[in-house]
Amino acid sequence: MSASNHASAFVLPATDADGRKNLVGLSREELEAEMLSVGLEKFRARQLWHWIYHRGSTDFAEMTTLAKPVREKLADAYIVARPTVVKDLKSADGTRKWLLRMPDGQEVESVHIPEEDRGTLCVSSQVGCTLTCRFCHTGTQRLVRNLDSAEIVAQVMLARDMLGEWPAPPDGRMLSNIVMMGMGEPLFNYDNVAKALKIVMDGDGISISKRRITLSTSGVVPMMERCGQELNVNLAVSLHAVTDELRDIIMPINRKYPLRDLMEACRNYPGLSNARRITFEYVMLKGINDTPADARALVKLLEGVPAKINLIPFNEWPGAPYERSTARAIQVFGDIVNNAGYASPVRTPRGEDIMAACGQLKSASLRMTAAERAAIAAVIAEKDAALAS
Repeated sequence: MSASNHASAFVLPATDADGRKNLVGLSREELEAEMLSVGLEKFRARQLWHWIYHRGSTDFAEMTTLAKPVREKLADAYIVARPTVVKDLKSADGTRKWLLRMPDGQEVESVHIPEEDRGTLCVSSQVGCTLTCRFCHTGTQRLVRNLDSAEIVAQVMLARDMLGEWPAPPDGRMLSNIVMMGMGEPLFNYDNVAKALKIVMDGDGISISKRRITLSTSGVVPMMERCGQELNVNLAVSLHAVTDELRDIIMPINRKYPLRDLMEACRNYPGLSNARRITFEYVMLKGINDTPADARALVKLLEGVPAKINLIPFNEWPGAPYERSTARAIQVFGDIVNNAGYASPVRTPRGEDIMAACGQLKSASLRMTAAERAAIAAVIAEKDAALAS
C-alpha cells in the first residue's frame, strides 16, 4: 500500500456510543466550527483549547471560565477522552511504559524515558505496523489500523496526567521531548501525525517546541520532504545497513525505496544544516552489520550529510532472529565512525526489564511456540507481498 492512500484505509467512527464527539485532536479551526454547529460563539474554542491543552482538563464542569449552561451544552455533545491505562510498568532504571486501550479496544504502548536534563516520551502512530523490519518485534504484527490525531495527542496528554504536569512547569519538565518512535511508521500515517504534532507544538497549549520533537522513519522517501516543509521537526532515519543487499533483507521497505533514493531525500531534507543534523539509527546485529568494513562503508554512505549516528545495541525479544553485537564490536565500530567526524553515541538500553526498549514494544514475555512462530512467519510473508505490490 502506498504512502498516499494508506491513511484513508483506516478510519475510526466519529462519535462514541452516546453520539458525543471527542474534542481532543481537533485543530483550532475545527474546534471553532464545532462551537458554531451547536450554537455557541467562536471564541469558546479558544477557551476550550486553554482548558484541554494547557490545564489538561477532561471534565467540562471544571471549566469555570465558561458559563454553566455552556458547560452543560458541551457535556451533552462532546467528550474530552483519554485512553484507558491497561498496564503501568516501571523499570528499575526509571523508564515507564503504559499499555493503552483505545475506545474500540485496540491497544498501543507509550514509553517515558527520564534523563537528568530532560524526559522523553516515545509515541506510537499505528496499532501494529505496515513494515517487517526483521529486528523489530512490532514488525511481526499485522497493521490493525492507524491511530487518529486524537489518539496520538492523547498519549502525550495521558503521560502529562501520570507525571502530574498540568499545567506544565516553565522549566524542569519531566516530559520535555517527544520521539515518534513507537509502534508504526509515522509517515504512513502522516496526516494524523502532522495534525497531532501541530497541536502538541501550539504555544497556547502543550507547547513542546519543534526542536524537541523527532520523527523517525524507516525511509518513506516520498513523504520526507513534505514532513520537513510542514512540520520542520527533527528527522531520524532507521538505516541499519549500508548496502541494498542487506537492507533488502532486514528492512524490506528498501526494495521500494533503496539507499540511493533514501540518501538523496536525506540530503534534500528542508532545514538540514550542521546545526540541524539528521540522526541515523543503526541497530547493532552480531555478525550481520557490525564489522569495521561496515563502519567504513557507513562513513562513505553519509558523506556530505550533516548527521549523527545513534548506535543501538540490539534488544532481544522472544523468537528474535538476531543477537546483540559484542561490546567490543560496538566500540570499534563507533570509534571508526567518530574518528571520521560523526558523533556516534551508543544508546544505553532502557526499560529492558519491562520490554520497553527500542524494538520491543507490544512484545510477549514468554517463549513462543512453533505455532506462534509459524503465525508470525505468515504475517511477515503477507506484509512483504503487500509492500511489493
